[in-house]
Amino acid sequence: MSGLAAAHRLIERGREEKRSLDVLLLEARNSLGGSIETQRRDGFLLEGGPDAFITQKPWAIALCRRLGIADAVIQTNEKHRRAFIVRKGRLHPIPEGFMMLAPTRMWPFAFSRLFSWPGKLRMAMDVFLPRGPQLPDESLGDFVRRRLGREALERIAQPMVSGIYASDPDRLSLRATMPRFLDLETKYRSLILGMRATQKAMGPGASGDSGARYSIFVTMREGMASLVEAVAGRLPAGAIRTGCAVDSLTPRAGTVGWILRTLDGERLDADGVVLAAPAFALADMLDQAAPDVAAALRQVEYASTLTVNLAFERADIAHPLDAFGLVVPAAERMAMIGATFTHVKFPGRAPEGKALIRAFVGGALNPWAFEMDDAEVVRRVLSELRPLIGIRGEPLFTTIHRWPSAMAQFPVGHLDRVARIDKLLAAYPPIAIAGNAFAGGGVPDCIHRGEHAAERILARVCGAGVP
Repeated sequence: MSGLAAAHRLIERGREEKRSLDVLLLEARNSLGGSIETQRRDGFLLEGGPDAFITQKPWAIALCRRLGIADAVIQTNEKHRRAFIVRKGRLHPIPEGFMMLAPTRMWPFAFSRLFSWPGKLRMAMDVFLPRGPQLPDESLGDFVRRRLGREALERIAQPMVSGIYASDPDRLSLRATMPRFLDLETKYRSLILGMRATQKAMGPGASGDSGARYSIFVTMREGMASLVEAVAGRLPAGAIRTGCAVDSLTPRAGTVGWILRTLDGERLDADGVVLAAPAFALADMLDQAAPDVAAALRQVEYASTLTVNLAFERADIAHPLDAFGLVVPAAERMAMIGATFTHVKFPGRAPEGKALIRAFVGGALNPWAFEMDDAEVVRRVLSELRPLIGIRGEPLFTTIHRWPSAMAQFPVGHLDRVARIDKLLAAYPPIAIAGNAFAGGGVPDCIHRGEHAAERILARVCGAGVP
């Protein structure tokens, strides 16, 4: 998605400024979109990778508007905008008004069985605690323990964040992933008071979602791949070559630019290059031309995950499925880190009378789970889901998508590392990098980094200003 966004932005800017730009997108795989994969089967719409994006980060929805496909964007269903947490083998609803890390409504929080009374009192102490030390960065684990206590981390923050980043909270950079919470502490002293103040400013009804603000999650009516297709469809004929992997880059002799060599032995000349791939793949390409950049890129860490789609007869599931899904704390020792009740979350994902569940397996805390073969993955997921939601019988079908080393990790200090990589790149002919390791893992982040990379290349090659 980052590469597509970069190519599209170059074409856009060329038209705006009446510049003649020759843009070529090289994709190593035989299909576009990276981890975005949408399939249709027996009336079900299956997502193999991301199934949504958020409007709070505006870059994806802005791209949809510029593409003229904003009317194809749909919101989550208004009913059942909540999620469950697994606790001792049972499902507990996230208290209403609990926003990711902390409660904003006291009564639902007070009566929740998810936390012990000592745990609740410790979380409430956030209102009285002083501001913490003004650090440039902090792990999510340290922050939550400091503000809200151990139970808040283990029973809700860790599983919620693992469902997004597949990360270890004790290594995850809060500044790189959720800077809002550090900023709330700085401004309001108390995280709870800060979140209540910001919700009040958003107006009535803003606190209706529990666990996350599900009203800001949207998707494409025909699946996320339709966004990929829309972007690709706006690029000029001949601007995309799939199945074309780059082997190496070399600075061009005589004039500023690059020579790219593909694995097939082809040589390509470029005035500027945007590299949108995993950091380890970029390191391999730059080993000879930019060894300092390659060394820095190899420090970026990744986790592996699997997405398992399971289709059922709705009558074969006893639970009312009155939520968008569930997340699993690491303390439960499951292979799953979460599951989405897809047919509940978005309309048009399953035929009438059917159910579609998407389970997520693996991540930084469960690397062993990725090593299971497909049959064992399905057996394990079903064995974990059956007692939680009362599954009777077998699924109509299952699909598995494996994503080896696909989830970039954001340890403390990650933003400094990215800034250092960008600074090193400035010493070379026009080149920029993009991808989920450099701006955040979500679709809007990838689009933003890709577009920004395009602007930087255009500024260096053509002298155009970066907006």
